[in-house]
Amino acid sequence: MISLQNVSKIYPGGVGAIERLSLEIEAGETLVLLGASGCGKTTTLKLINRLVEPTSGTVLIEGRDVTSLDPVVLRRQIGYVFQGIGLFPHWTVAENVAAIPKLLGWSDARIQDRVDTLLNDVGLPPDAYRARRPAELSGGQQQRVGVARALAAETRILLMDEPFGAVDPITRDGLQEQIKQIQKQLDLTIILVTHDVSEALLLADRLAIMDSGRILQVGSAHELSTQPADPQVASLLAMPRRQSKRLQSIIGAGATARDRSDDD
Repeated sequence: MISLQNVSKIYPGGVGAIERLSLEIEAGETLVLLGASGCGKTTTLKLINRLVEPTSGTVLIEGRDVTSLDPVVLRRQIGYVFQGIGLFPHWTVAENVAAIPKLLGWSDARIQDRVDTLLNDVGLPPDAYRARRPAELSGGQQQRVGVARALAAETRILLMDEPFGAVDPITRDGLQEQIKQIQKQLDLTIILVTHDVSEALLLADRLAIMDSGRILQVGSAHELSTQPADPQVASLLAMPRRQSKRLQSIIGAGATARDRSDDD
């Protein structure tokens, strides 16, 4: 579906962001790019829809070199969700979701049907939310509208750059579950960027662990946990277990203290 072949990106001034990176993303899978801030995750994501152009190497979508495609046309065929959401503040929810279908010349009836379908898919009943403006929505609701807008043109590819970083933990959990349901329902190919290890493990079919513009290892959570190819991969994948043990220790200590207090 998507292939990055020996891709490098050097920004002006000689700043290297990506170094000879190769990656295959299969149709219908959720691949998570995981790593610390500044490791090249977002640059890799933007190479796919030509928001960033490679210095060398090739990016293919369904066998076609993306540099041979009009970048505007390409981006209209690929959904893109990012942390800042970027909804048009003076447009209604329906107008925001309908932006790309209108540019593509869809009929009003087709647009309305698509908007209503997607709002239902992301858990925002159209009758209640279609006419609202972004300022009337919570952060989580705005992000749901952002997802609906990204899918409006019936895209099969969804790029997500730290999409849940600005919402509270409870809302984040709900959005993660919604994305998994939508991915299965629409058979989407999703490439998601995060530095949150727990989020990556919950959402990914496969993970690509990145550091300093390179991919250290690609595989399922089980493969990376049981057969890490690099000490950094091992440390990263062990983090949720360490945090879980500390949390259980804290909870257990609190319960013991309460039991003693009750005995007194």
